[in-house]
Amino acid sequence: MENKEGQYVKRTQKDYTLAFKLQVVSEVENGEIGLKAAQRKYGIQGDRTIRTWIEKHGQYDKSYKLRSMKKSPEQELMALRQQLKLLEKKNRRLEKELNQADKKALFLI
Repeated sequence: MENKEGQYVKRTQKDYTLAFKLQVVSEVENGEIGLKAAQRKYGIQGDRTIRTWIEKHGQYDKSYKLRSMKKSPEQELMALRQQLKLLEKKNRRLEKELNQADKKALFLI
């Protein structure tokens, strides 16, 4: 991390707030910056520090480890289709519950 005069400032562990960790994780996961570049940019000393943050706070998939965080268009389409199926299933369940609630309400009137 650099201060206003452009000098390197060594960070300590207590400087790493949750908001700071989430910001770094977000930048790395979105492909804006690589692990080593983030380490240099923010003055993070440990080689494993950012990886640990990603495991704890990020959209970390153990089967993919830290491979490319960006999804291909096919992967995004597949994820959206899965999400659509889940939402349709949830919608059907909620409609069924609503119908049952309406029947109960009519019965009690």
